Amino acid sequence: MAQDFRLPDLGEGLPEAELVQWLVAVGDTVALNQTIAEVETAKAVVELPSPHAGTVTALHAAPGDVVAVGSVLISFDTAAVPPSAEAASASVSAAAAPASEPNLVGYGAAPRSAARPQRRARVAGTVAAASDTAVLEAAPHDAIQFADVVERAVERPRSTPPVRKLAKQLGVDLALVEATGASGVITRADVEAYAERVGAVTVAPVAAASAEPVETFELPRSGEAGERTTRTPIRGVRRVTAEAMVRSAFTAPHVTTFLTVDVTATSELIASLRADRALQEHRIGIMAVAAKAVCLALARHPGLNSKWDDAAGEIVEHHYVNLGIAAATGRGLVVPNIRDAQELTLVELADAIRGLAETARSGRTAPADMMGGTFSITNVGVFGVDAGTPIINPGEAGILALGAVRRQPWEHRGEIALRDVMTLALSFDHRLVDGEQGSRFLVDVADILREPGRAMLLR
Repeated sequence: MAQDFRLPDLGEGLPEAELVQWLVAVGDTVALNQTIAEVETAKAVVELPSPHAGTVTALHAAPGDVVAVGSVLISFDTAAVPPSAEAASASVSAAAAPASEPNLVGYGAAPRSAARPQRRARVAGTVAAASDTAVLEAAPHDAIQFADVVERAVERPRSTPPVRKLAKQLGVDLALVEATGASGVITRADVEAYAERVGAVTVAPVAAASAEPVETFELPRSGEAGERTTRTPIRGVRRVTAEAMVRSAFTAPHVTTFLTVDVTATSELIASLRADRALQEHRIGIMAVAAKAVCLALARHPGLNSKWDDAAGEIVEHHYVNLGIAAATGRGLVVPNIRDAQELTLVELADAIRGLAETARSGRTAPADMMGGTFSITNVGVFGVDAGTPIINPGEAGILALGAVRRQPWEHRGEIALRDVMTLALSFDHRLVDGEQGSRFLVDVADILREPGRAMLLR
């Protein structure tokens, strides 16, 4: 029986998604709840599990296409399911998906351990034609591996969008790269190691903080031809971030106040914690200490932990802290938040920040993790910047920017000494917070960073 699968609402209320890659092909036998594709919304890359067991009869979109919610994405013939596939489907259906796995609206997601699609054998000539023969000649041992790949007709290599982008920039064919991790997903390190081994030529430098190709203006050189500009469609994270920032900037009256503080004591605390072998794996840094300081200060200044509900004509004050952590990724800026951050210890905050950052950079942040934030922190200091005027995340009252920690001459106990100094910048919504409240909040945060022991005195 023919069955069409339409792109579901992914639980974000977004009207469309971009198809990143197919993990199945026409003719593949697919088990129920197997991952069939990766799609990228404005907030995250999501794996789509199959709602049917059967044979793929048609793919209605190509990688890079933007598909509207409700449009037919893939078609199946469920009558042609062999007994082995039916058994596999039954076993997958019986297994309960872990609570941490994301669910799509209308049906459950598959566990990551679900079996991969069964592929029909491909024609070796077709695959070989798509490969980089120069790379094969440079690495005969990998050519043997490639021949084995064709012989076994394996599926398309699994990787994340940033890794695929890196591979393209380095001129690396992912079909020749072996995943070293237990998950079977090709990582950035796998691609870089392969490129170094075979001497792949870098096509373009990788910019760590760049989210999109940058429009360039260059004078043409003698004897060279080519485009003088690069145009990139405005969509995905870049589009949604832009819309949110414009809405915030022209809705909430922003005020930004600055304070430069001696954080030497915090630097010494971090150094001592990192030297403790029992804590080394937690990677406690300035961001975690600042997060703890913010949570403590918000309890004393609840106006910074509220939102302006224009529709209801109310100010909503939160009695919890969902702390947003701004993360620069290959797809743009995302701000996932730590739920009930006020309940976490310094070590737990450090672990949560690290986890959010790693998930965001891999493009796997769940949409729910970017909703419901109450206050945000952004660390511009990692880029060598001393200060800035951050724009408030819509629906929040404030955002704190951390500048770079610099060793410089500073007044200390009546003398000039070399100290660790950083600048804090607080932007707040002047409808909710006046200058006095904002300043007192910032001073409280700075006092904790200046003397971390003061946190013992706060409730």
